[in-house]
Amino acid sequence: MRSVTDRERRDRFAVRHGLAPGSRYAEVSGAARAMTALHATEAATVHLALWARVEDVTLDDVERALYEERNLVKQLAMRRTLWALPRELLPAVWGSAAARTAAPERAKLVKYAGEAGIAEPDTWVGAAMDDVVALLADGRPRSAQEVRAAVPALETTFTMGAPGKRWGGTFPIGPRVLTTLGAEGRVVRAENAGHWRLNKPAWTTTEAWLGEVPPPMDPGPGYTELVRRWLWTFGPGTETDLVWWLGATKTIVRRALADVEAVEVALESGDTGWLLPDDPLLDGTAEPVEPWAALLPTLDPTAMGWKARSFYFPEQLVPLLMDTNGNVGTTAWWDGRIVGCWVQQDDGGVRVVLSRAVEPAGRKALDAEAARLSAWLDGVLITNVYASPQMRRARLP
Repeated sequence: MRSVTDRERRDRFAVRHGLAPGSRYAEVSGAARAMTALHATEAATVHLALWARVEDVTLDDVERALYEERNLVKQLAMRRTLWALPRELLPAVWGSAAARTAAPERAKLVKYAGEAGIAEPDTWVGAAMDDVVALLADGRPRSAQEVRAAVPALETTFTMGAPGKRWGGTFPIGPRVLTTLGAEGRVVRAENAGHWRLNKPAWTTTEAWLGEVPPPMDPGPGYTELVRRWLWTFGPGTETDLVWWLGATKTIVRRALADVEAVEVALESGDTGWLLPDDPLLDGTAEPVEPWAALLPTLDPTAMGWKARSFYFPEQLVPLLMDTNGNVGTTAWWDGRIVGCWVQQDDGGVRVVLSRAVEPAGRKALDAEAARLSAWLDGVLITNVYASPQMRRARLP
C-alpha cells in the first residue's frame, strides 16, 4: 500500500487549491471547480477565497461569475451549509446532499405550521411553497420582503424555544419557506441586493435564473460524483473526512468510494486514506513545493476541507482559531500550515496576527500578502459572523 506523508498532503493541496506560487488559477471558474465547492455562509468568503486562488482577480470577475455568467450558483447543501457551486455540479448536489438537507427542512416547516395553529400543516406548507414559485415564475427577482408582501401566508408566525431564552422567540415562517425551496432546488438566490460583503439575496425560480434546468441525479450517482470531486480536491482523505464534509453516512460514502474505484493509501497519522485510481500520487512522490504564504477568509474551503486537520492545523492553535462549533475564522498560512489569523484595522488595512513562531522569511511573505489584500479590499471592512477567539482578541485595545 502506498504511504503518503503529511508533507506530501500539504504540497498536494498547495498546488491543487491554487495557493502555492505559480499555482494560482487564471479564472474564477477554474478555481471554483478545483475547490469543488466554496463556502458562502458569509458572502465575503466567496470573493476572498477566489482572491487567494485566482491571478489578478477583480471584484467584477467574481460578481460576473455569480450574477451574469451564472456559472457559480449558491445552493444550500452539505451539512445545511450555503455553498457557491460550479453550475455543472448542481444536478449531483440536488439529488444527494441538497435533498438530504431539504427533507428535514420541510419537516420542520410542517411542524412550525402546526404549532402556529394551522389545521392541515402539510397541505398548507405545500400550497405556500407553490404560491411562492408561481409568484417568481415571471422571472423578476424579488427580495424576501417582497415575496412575503405578495404571499400573505408567509407572514404566519411561529414560536420557537423556551420563553426567555436568547435563541427563542416568535418568528415569521417566510424565511424558512424560502430556505426550504432553495434546498429543494426550486428557487435560487439571484442578484445580491446589498454590498458584496453581505448576504442580501433576491430570489427567483431556478428556471428563470439558469434557463434549461437538468433534472436532479439519483442519490447514488449524485454522491458518487461529489466524492469523485472531493477526492480530486482534498485527497488523500479518510472515510471520516468524507462523512463529515458531505453530512452523509458511512454507508453512502463507502458505496461512493467503491463506485469511483478509490484506492487505499496509508496516511502518516496511521489512518487509511483514499485516492482516485488515476491519481499520480499513487505512482511516486510528488515534487516538493517551495514555502508559500496565504491569507484565507473565514470558512475557507481549504481550512474546512477535512475533519481531521492536524496535518496542517496544529492542535494547540485550534482553541484560538476555531469557534466552539468547529467554524474556522480567518487564517494565515506559512509553508502548508496554519500559523495565525488576519484582522483589519479601522482604515481597512490587513494585519497578520501570529499564533506561533514563524521564520523571518515567512513573516516577510505574510506581510506581503497582507499588503496585497489591503490594496485589493481598498478600505472595505469585512464583517465576520464566525470570528475566532484570536480574531476577537486582536481587536481589543
